[in-house]
Amino acid sequence: MSFTHPDFDRSLVIREADAEVIGRAPTTIRLLADSHATGGALSTQRVTLAEGVNGANPHHHANSAELSYLLDGTAQLLSGDQLLTAGGDLVVVPPNVPHAFAAAPGESADILIVITPWVDRFEYFRHLELTAYGKVPPESLLDVQELYDT
Repeated sequence: MSFTHPDFDRSLVIREADAEVIGRAPTTIRLLADSHATGGALSTQRVTLAEGVNGANPHHHANSAELSYLLDGTAQLLSGDQLLTAGGDLVVVPPNVPHAFAAAPGESADILIVITPWVDRFEYFRHLELTAYGKVPPESLLDVQELYDT
């Protein structure tokens, strides 16, 4: 097991009004801090899902753990072969474990997601937005999955 020391020397503050927003209801992603801004420590985003909306299809990260903290509402999270219902809970998925999340049926969900370490992911979310709006073909995601550890 190895531990990497992040390389940044002052606190990072991202004000809500300054966060880049990707998408619009029923799915909104607020890009908070990318890996390069935290010296490789983490990347974090806030995902808000309307009632019953899918947040992410099953995927895994080969080199990163993913932490999900339910700020509000209720979500269903797939972690490996477990389907968890979470509200106000913390779920941490280790590297290489397939996972997915969605707002629970009839519920909305507001989720803080932290991915650690070493992955700049903001461009991935921007690419997802272009895909959602038909500006790039969905298969273009295949070309960037390894780059973003997805």
